[in-house]
Amino acid sequence: MEGPIPPTISQLKNMTQLRISDLRGKQMQFPNLQDLKKIERLTLRNCSIFGRIPGYVGTMPLKLLDLSNNMLNGPIPDTFRQLHFDNMFLGNNALSGEIPSWVLISDKNIDISYNNFTHTSTQGCQPSTINLAASYSDTMNTFNNTESWCSMKPLICPTEAKYYSLFINCGGGKITYEGNDYEQDLTNKGPSYFFSSSDRWAFSSSGVYVGLANASNIATNRFLLNISGANFYNTARLAPNSLKYYGLCLRGGSYRVRLHFAEIMFSNDSTYSSLGRRIFDVAIQGRVVLKDFNIMEEANGVGEVIIKDFDDITVSSTLEIHLYWTGKGTNAIPDRGVYGPLISAISVTPNFKTGRRLPVGAVIGIVLASIVVVLIVLFSLWKKGIFGGKINQEELELRALDLQTGHFRLRQIKAATNNFDPANKIGEGGFGPVYKGVLTDGAVIAVKQLSSKSKQGNREFVNEIGMISALQHPNLVKLYGCCIEGNQLLVIYEYMENNCLARALFGRDDQRLNLDWATRKRICSGIAKGLAYLHEESRLKIVHRDIKSTNVLLDKDLNAKISDFGLAKLDEEENTHISTRIAGTVGYMAPEYATRGYLTDKADVYSFGVVALEIVSGKSNTNYRPKEEFVYLLDWAYVLQEQGNLLELVDPRLGSNYSKNEAMRMINLSLLCTNLSPTLRPSMSSVVSMLEGKVPLQAPIIKRATSSNDEMRIRSFEKLSHDSEITQVSTYSQDSQGQSMNAPWNNSSGSIPSKDESSNRLLQDLYDLNID
Repeated sequence: MEGPIPPTISQLKNMTQLRISDLRGKQMQFPNLQDLKKIERLTLRNCSIFGRIPGYVGTMPLKLLDLSNNMLNGPIPDTFRQLHFDNMFLGNNALSGEIPSWVLISDKNIDISYNNFTHTSTQGCQPSTINLAASYSDTMNTFNNTESWCSMKPLICPTEAKYYSLFINCGGGKITYEGNDYEQDLTNKGPSYFFSSSDRWAFSSSGVYVGLANASNIATNRFLLNISGANFYNTARLAPNSLKYYGLCLRGGSYRVRLHFAEIMFSNDSTYSSLGRRIFDVAIQGRVVLKDFNIMEEANGVGEVIIKDFDDITVSSTLEIHLYWTGKGTNAIPDRGVYGPLISAISVTPNFKTGRRLPVGAVIGIVLASIVVVLIVLFSLWKKGIFGGKINQEELELRALDLQTGHFRLRQIKAATNNFDPANKIGEGGFGPVYKGVLTDGAVIAVKQLSSKSKQGNREFVNEIGMISALQHPNLVKLYGCCIEGNQLLVIYEYMENNCLARALFGRDDQRLNLDWATRKRICSGIAKGLAYLHEESRLKIVHRDIKSTNVLLDKDLNAKISDFGLAKLDEEENTHISTRIAGTVGYMAPEYATRGYLTDKADVYSFGVVALEIVSGKSNTNYRPKEEFVYLLDWAYVLQEQGNLLELVDPRLGSNYSKNEAMRMINLSLLCTNLSPTLRPSMSSVVSMLEGKVPLQAPIIKRATSSNDEMRIRSFEKLSHDSEITQVSTYSQDSQGQSMNAPWNNSSGSIPSKDESSNRLLQDLYDLNID
């Protein structure tokens, strides 16, 4: 069926049960049900309903309320405290505000998981009948005790990521199979439940079976089916609506996820008990990997084993496996409650060599001894003049850093780059030239060489190495190591075969890449995930400060990787004002940072919005001027928004081969991220969710700056920026392309002097931007 729900349904005033789920069609507001005074069971699940929940719902004589999987926002109505319900499901919405105290002390089954609540006065984890998993917004920081991490969003590893594998016997006891110990999973609580097995794994279950509220969430082989294979196929965990498993504290890298299934709740004869059909979807890390999955059909029968392998799942710390019912199949054959997702076992193994870790004491001893030896050797070499005199400050600082990278000898790098042969030069960054090299083992590398003429200086060089050495994420450029011999300061990165995003989008005609819509979406999502990691997930909370299309590199599979951390700063909540030097790239800097030096992670959100707009349009923000009165591409976007013609921004090279809904989502998200007010910009984790369609996008109307003093300053700054760019920054025209076509990236970061310096020096530190 398709929505919206007709208003005439309110005329059925004697109705006691209304169950509507999984509606297709357009989004709709909450239907008018105010006249339904006798409703006891109200289910409007996954109906694309947006807006606030009407207060009158709390006056209904409800025993069951299910409004899950919609786009509802705002607080839980105060009238809900009057309800005498047994089950209430409000999960997977965008509800916000404070969680009412009556919810946290209720003995009823309540699911408010996967929302955006921002405050609660109650300490500790939720009662077993209340599912709060991932119910808080990313900015919520009320909980401090170690037992409360389980209800926060995202599910953060409370200790160091230390595991390389995970084995769970879903719905069964401990078992050893093929040399692996599968952990037991025997918890059988209510329909809205979150369970955490220490810091290793957890699961979240929600929903209630129609007409069978007290059904078990553990299935057994009740028809005594003859199942070949491991014993764990004789049991399974199931859920009415949603079942999520989390692998926690996994070391970053690529993993194989193996899901084990066997249908054990139907018979394999010709009786009524064999007529059931179980259909559900499976998503891993937010991506749907199984659609309309039917265990019985896939395995060719009841009691037959089917294994689904997913070989390249990227994990930074937390793995999410989501099984969920979409309203398909049977729900009362052979009995009520035999539907929803079901799984027998989960195994997660690494695609990389793990090695065996030494005891902590041994590691500490080795590290201390190594440090002493290195210091003695370095001192001896210095005394002998091997370094050509005094060791400079940058070398000392680099050696003092606890770098989690390799150290290269200068002769290795010279051999790899053929002694820095100009033919191997692939770009010119803010620090100096970048070379392509090939190590003796065949590994292709990129070498960034600090130039003695670099205006950014050695400080940013040291900063970049220190920052990236502590970061590991699939959407961040990988640092292989550094070289600090003599006056040579070199950084060695992974080589990006497909250059940078700027060149792919608006380089020369013979340099541009044919990026289809799916690839552009993936690139945009990759940038967002990389920034979400920097802002919220990494041990060091980092503001990049220079997000732009030239600092987004593309690997051979066109996956996005953020680069150039020379300007990055730790996110210090109590020190947000930069009083000395504002650094970044004009056209991508947030207004509050460019004009007042106010720096938070929302500055990166602004820059991301600009880059996302470039991805959709295929045009440079700073170089595209459809009319003389428009300074930037972003300027033009505001006008098209006011005119209701935002789709004019879409790159004409795409033709009609793109989704208009997805394009509108990405454009509106770009405008939301570039809001003049940093407080109105979303967090990057919220951006990821909105890009993936997990939460609704309600972009505010953004007017072009008109009258206020602050807005006028911003407009003046934009004008000054543009005037300077005409003379200081090269465009992407063919005439300006003079270097090798193999150039993968260039950095054009600059700095803006402090406020007491004269305005005519405002942009003198910017570097020329040559895309090749």
